Amino acid sequence: MKKITILAVAVMFGVCLSFNVFAADKAMIQKNVDVIAASIDGGKAAAEFKANDYDPYAFIMEASGNMIVHPTLVGQNLKEKAGPVYDAVIKSTPAGTWVDYEWQGKMKHSYVKTTKSGLIVGSGYSD
Repeated sequence: MKKITILAVAVMFGVCLSFNVFAADKAMIQKNVDVIAASIDGGKAAAEFKANDYDPYAFIMEASGNMIVHPTLVGQNLKEKAGPVYDAVIKSTPAGTWVDYEWQGKMKHSYVKTTKSGLIVGSGYSD
């Protein structure tokens, strides 16, 4: 019985620890997106950002779906390439919001924020 109790406590500790890490990751994602959006609103050109300078990577998209910053989709149109993903990401707001979608067989959760000029900045994680 003592072994079961110790195992249960260890599992609960691990779950609690993972939630704290998850919360920190979400906070970092939001911070990165907020800083990028504020920089664009302040006059920095979107094309000056590099997707892989952030972990997880960041993306910047025009409302039409054209990807300005992304690790592999720069110059491509997300609306044409992955309509359901575009439909989720386009729900972006100036205040920022979390959206969920499936990408390449995995559930993704992205924080997206619309700049004053209408660009969508985002970053997220997979399950």
